[in-house]
Amino acid sequence: MTQVNLARRRLIQACGALGSMSMLGLSLSSQASAAATAKPRQDDYDNWDMSTMANLLRQGDVSPLELTDSAIARFEAHAALNMIAVNHFQQAREQAQKLNQLSTAQRTAKMARAPLLGVPFALKDLGVTMAGTITTNGCRFFKDNRVAENSTLVNRYQAAGLNIMAKLTSPEFGQTPTGESSLHGDTLNPWNTGYSSGGSSAGSAVAVAARILPAAHGSDGGGSIRIPAAHCGLFGLKPSRGRVASGPTNLESSMGLSVHHALTRSVRDSALLLQLSQGAEPGSRVTLANDDMLAAVNAQPKRLKIALMDSHPFGYPLHQDCKDALNKTIKLLTSLGHIVEQAQPTLPLEQMFAGMGIATSSGMLNAVQARELKLGRAAREDEFEAIVWGHLQRAKGFTAQQMLAARSAFDQGGQAFDMFFNDYDVILAPVTTAPPPKIGELSLNQPYDAFVQQVLKASPIAALFNMTGLPAMSVPLHWNDNGLPIGVQFAGAYGSEAQLLTLAAQLEQAAPWADNRPPILS
Repeated sequence: MTQVNLARRRLIQACGALGSMSMLGLSLSSQASAAATAKPRQDDYDNWDMSTMANLLRQGDVSPLELTDSAIARFEAHAALNMIAVNHFQQAREQAQKLNQLSTAQRTAKMARAPLLGVPFALKDLGVTMAGTITTNGCRFFKDNRVAENSTLVNRYQAAGLNIMAKLTSPEFGQTPTGESSLHGDTLNPWNTGYSSGGSSAGSAVAVAARILPAAHGSDGGGSIRIPAAHCGLFGLKPSRGRVASGPTNLESSMGLSVHHALTRSVRDSALLLQLSQGAEPGSRVTLANDDMLAAVNAQPKRLKIALMDSHPFGYPLHQDCKDALNKTIKLLTSLGHIVEQAQPTLPLEQMFAGMGIATSSGMLNAVQARELKLGRAAREDEFEAIVWGHLQRAKGFTAQQMLAARSAFDQGGQAFDMFFNDYDVILAPVTTAPPPKIGELSLNQPYDAFVQQVLKASPIAALFNMTGLPAMSVPLHWNDNGLPIGVQFAGAYGSEAQLLTLAAQLEQAAPWADNRPPILS
């Protein structure tokens, strides 16, 4: 399929999304209702999700520049949370000013093609590029890495009308489930700044949780959307492998482990962004037929048979906070008519996790070697975190046979899950085995064995769905006695994002979380 035909398909999908939004009346949450009867105030900005902002822009009740300036003011007010890696404020203001100068008729015509025209947004500073700007990957070796072209996903975001105003923090190459790096410092959790925001989509989670943006881009190679969503009280969906394009440089990042989507406050925003960004790109071979994600949010939920998978792959105990979150969720699910029973597939865990290390380290090495070639010099140890430098050195010794064994283990795990989903609709599991850790516990600059012990508490359950390419989501259904969010995880069969979104929308209605606010906003 040609690039032109793919671009036409994206345009049709954008128009379809606009039609669906109009049909639904953007009435899925109370966030839109206040704006329906009176001219909205900028004080209301904190309550608006992305869908509400788009509706207000369409009606002419707010302007693109007002939204952009509101976001900038909030970024500046909460600068201590340290979420910005690369600032694009001036570029975003110039874009908003151009949109402000359009007539009502011109803006209406543009929004027919770009349903999110003028909505503020930001990218994770890892694995995506925007032409003429820097992507650092959280790494000193890439601190001035100015790129010449957009990622495919960025093209789709811009085609949808999003006004990209920053790149948000990630640890170096996303190699730890927190927001700490030597290049950018520590990204702090707005619910309690002594604790980790989760990672690696750390800055994105903090910007959305602090009500600076209604949604932000994230990527997930081992839990990196779901973990920060769980720690910051947000909705975070990791799509199936092949659902969202990750090229053009890497069509399957880290052998398919890493995928892109977003962190949002509302389920419908996640559905809308997925509707607008799904689909193959030139060269894609792992693909899925596009699904109607917006319709899924309003679909009538069916009774689901849900498997509770609450044991750690390596036997680590589950913290009581996470048990409480699961128990609370089970009660909610059963009250909604779903069936929950304990069950899990048999997986080749040792081979899968060994393969994950090989795949991620090899992906990093490939990126570093490309940067070395561009700069005409070798990377230095002092330009990397200690843990990452060790990964890079080990990757140089991996063999082709080890790479093949890694992919084979992932495939075997995928086969086991596919057979498991013949008997169950959805899996319920913890996102992590413990509540948010304190800042420093997951630093990439500590002895390797100490680091591994901490990471094993955080990501192995979430990572199972990366290795097998399955969709999974973190839903904010519990807060512990210390006021910290504890997300719960749901996973589904390959390509079943629509089913997960239907369930998430049902849970959002039954146990709303939109009014839960971090203390810093009080």
